[in-house]
Amino acid sequence: MDARSAKALSKDDWVKMAGDADSIFEGRCFINGEYVDATDGGKIEVINPATNEVCGTCAAGTEKDIDKAVAAAKESYKARTWLKMAPRKRMGIMMKFADLLQENTAELALMDSMNMGKPISDCINVDVPASAVNIRFMAECIDKMYGKIANTHEKALNLSVREPYGVVGLISPWNYPLLMGVWKLAPALAAGNSIVLKPDEHSPHSCIKIAELFVEAGGPPGVFNVVSGHGEEAGKSLALHPDVSKIGFTGSTEVGKLLLQYAGQSNMKKVSLETGGKSPMIYFADLPDMELAISTAYDSIYANMGEVCNAGSRIYVERGIYADFIDQFIAEGQGAYTPGDPLDPETNMGPLMSAQAQKRVLGFIESGKNEGATLKFGGNIPTGLDTGCFVEPTMFADVNNDMTIGREEIFGPVASIIPFDTEEEAVAMANDSIYGLCASVWTSNVSRAHNMAKAIESGMVYVNCYDVGDMTFEFGGYKQSGNTKDSCFDSVLGYTQSKSIWYNLG
Repeated sequence: MDARSAKALSKDDWVKMAGDADSIFEGRCFINGEYVDATDGGKIEVINPATNEVCGTCAAGTEKDIDKAVAAAKESYKARTWLKMAPRKRMGIMMKFADLLQENTAELALMDSMNMGKPISDCINVDVPASAVNIRFMAECIDKMYGKIANTHEKALNLSVREPYGVVGLISPWNYPLLMGVWKLAPALAAGNSIVLKPDEHSPHSCIKIAELFVEAGGPPGVFNVVSGHGEEAGKSLALHPDVSKIGFTGSTEVGKLLLQYAGQSNMKKVSLETGGKSPMIYFADLPDMELAISTAYDSIYANMGEVCNAGSRIYVERGIYADFIDQFIAEGQGAYTPGDPLDPETNMGPLMSAQAQKRVLGFIESGKNEGATLKFGGNIPTGLDTGCFVEPTMFADVNNDMTIGREEIFGPVASIIPFDTEEEAVAMANDSIYGLCASVWTSNVSRAHNMAKAIESGMVYVNCYDVGDMTFEFGGYKQSGNTKDSCFDSVLGYTQSKSIWYNLG
């Protein structure tokens, strides 16, 4: 069902579709163009966090399954079944691939919503169309990857060309199951690689489904393979595999560090990481639009239940407007996001992804109370939603960088508002973090905006806005937030390696 039809569905319609999930959700591995069970027959129950009930299963892939998938990818790459196609033909297949995603909007949206609690409206209006846009953009890059000719002496010719890595392993997160999977696989495919994708076992179904859609679009079998399974088994095996030349990963900083170790223990494969964040939002007294500033602040931390790597969880406000900012944040932000049934198109906030995540976030909230922060609203499980993994939108004032909630990535709907007095103090506090993914600066002073953007240790800085942009915008951070750029032309180049060729013309 396409996007237009999906947008017309009511809550009752979605609930009915959810009742048929067994026939919609395919959980087997997809290897060499076919669905196959895990070699050992293992399965993982996928829990719907809105109900804490099983909504499907996926294969519990092991090292044996990773070996099969890597072998299929390696064979397809050696046979050049994908790479030998003319660039325009590969572009056409990827364009058709994007079309098929949109034609299956309802099914893909239902998978992501039931797997991790994402509101169905977000899946329909954001995740699926953004995934299709990403695939189309990467497809357009295929015939735009040029080599170079060096200026050397007349008896020689020096070429630099870009080539795929070969077999690429991709590990995607649970918080944007489809979209983050596409952010990895689309540039890797555009670059000409064959891939093995390991989706998170909590939300695997949409990534499994789109592997089938790639083949339906004309993609050769073996080019796009999916093995679901636990990270410590399937993910580790993929990262250690000697025939995998590169790993692309989005997820926690802790796992990212493990992947770097596995690369060193195996074949020194390249590792591209997009990891955690603790993004500062810095509001000066001369900000141009208080209403926009407030709405951007609560959207940055409450959207997607706060389960976002670039969530604006540290909100620094100049002391002259600090009290007013808090008052307006409470007045406007407290009711802006209301937890509810994610299958209701009117719901804009679902549950956290698991009971464990809920417990972790509630633990952070308790630490904020115990360490002296002032709880202004939220902090509890919403009334009437105690069967799921819900947490209320929460806001603390009087926070500082020494508090746990001011330093650690919470990955939940918890805002911390922190006062500052000077530009230098704001920079020092913003940079006082192991992370450096995103930042935002709000001011009417152009010079201050420019100076702040240069001074903040972050891979992305927004001025008088946040989390906007298009496919030309490089997404990636500094420090322990990662070492790569996603969602841009450079992401395609990141799945290639350069080769120098020297011709003696003498």
